[in-house]
Amino acid sequence: MTERNFLAFDLGAESGRAIVGTLADGRVTLREVHRFPNEPVSLFGRLHWNVHSLFEEIQKGLAACASAGGSIESIAVDSWGVDFGLLAADSSLLGLPYAYRDARNIPAMERYLARVPRERIYERTGIQFLPFNSLFQLQALADENPELLRAADRLLFMPDLMTYFLSGVKINEATIASTSQMIDPFTRDWSEEILSTLQIPPGLLRRPVEPGRVVGRLLPGPAKDSGLAEVPVTATAGHDTAAAVAAVPAEGKNWAYISSGTWSLVGLESPTPIITSRTLALNFTNEGGLGGTTRFLKNVTGLWLVQGCRRKWNAESPIGYDDLKRLAEDAPPFEAFVDPDAPEFRNPHDMPAAIRGFCLRTGQNPPQAPGAVVRCALESLALKYRLVLDELREVSPAPIDKIHIIGGGSRNWVLNRFTADATGLPVVAGPVEATALGNILGQALALGLVHTLDEMRRLVIASVRLETYEPRGGSAWDAAYERFREILRRGEVPTV
Repeated sequence: MTERNFLAFDLGAESGRAIVGTLADGRVTLREVHRFPNEPVSLFGRLHWNVHSLFEEIQKGLAACASAGGSIESIAVDSWGVDFGLLAADSSLLGLPYAYRDARNIPAMERYLARVPRERIYERTGIQFLPFNSLFQLQALADENPELLRAADRLLFMPDLMTYFLSGVKINEATIASTSQMIDPFTRDWSEEILSTLQIPPGLLRRPVEPGRVVGRLLPGPAKDSGLAEVPVTATAGHDTAAAVAAVPAEGKNWAYISSGTWSLVGLESPTPIITSRTLALNFTNEGGLGGTTRFLKNVTGLWLVQGCRRKWNAESPIGYDDLKRLAEDAPPFEAFVDPDAPEFRNPHDMPAAIRGFCLRTGQNPPQAPGAVVRCALESLALKYRLVLDELREVSPAPIDKIHIIGGGSRNWVLNRFTADATGLPVVAGPVEATALGNILGQALALGLVHTLDEMRRLVIASVRLETYEPRGGSAWDAAYERFREILRRGEVPTV
């Protein structure tokens, strides 16, 4: 096979990367050419994303790619879900996009649900209820800044916005749009009923574009500044989890995935949405995947707890993630548990203190040393995975025989081991760069170099090193699971 190069921009809530993927001889190889931080900025008490800075970094990534040599076949961007920017009729950006962790979203969700029944929303969208969903962000805008919403001509989600800056073409890509809680998962188009309750301007949203197609070309300005040609700009799987799931190195059926990072996305790939009263009660979501598939999953707060702890400790004395893993391995097991999704962990100033506070309010002895705190977080996360997998088995007709852990969290050998032991299932860890691989193979699909999701996955299997963890948990983890479930009951707080 002739060597073909693709440039993927993978934007995360903590950092972004520019990665060149090379497809040749039945394998994909990756090379990072630029990495940059991404932190929300606080303006007048609100959290925003500095998209101007992000695009400057993307332009640096274009230049770094050009400097590295070799031709590029296409470019595509993926990012986290739900957040968006608004464009005026003259295509100018109407302020900085809000960040999903901004506190305004919680009361906005409460106000929206006071008007529209939860059951009706879920029936129409099949999406898990989270305060930061785009639906509730738009409610917050309608309540707090209706003039801004009235001035908007187009809404572009984060990867759509960067695609626009690169190509001048405005699209709503389907997988990122599906995170909004405004899409009908059966038609994969906007739910008119949901949109009508918001009274948003006509034309703000356009029919979503399915991933795996060329949407434009790199504008002359960015092309000239970087030294690249005016190459195609592609709509890949714009939601980072959709891209990652497309790169799950799975064969056959009967597997679950955990896309592991700041968030853990625990789910199944389904040919159709699964929407019932029980999936509503369990708060499962139906998001769009590549190839017309549905990602049936639940969002679980993931390594955010460990990241928050390290941020606090690192300010006092430098400590790395590998150090924390080793400390956690050496700490005594099953001393305390937390619910990773408890409200106090959303954005605390002091994560270790928040973990200790949860333990105190649920009648446990709080962990003190860093190793004990991290072990508490990782054991709790593995047990939460087991709980979600039990729920998946309840509502899905397909058995689950194996777990694929993908993404940056697949490097956490302690969590991988705990997950195998807690669930009693083999865990296959890798690829770490699942999102970049899915982004790149989505571009290859757009250019006709691959043709099916199965073909994409065979390329991933041929390209990456995987590690398997066999379960060895036994009765100790079973007993811990029962204690964990009791701690969850104690830790429950009233919800809307």
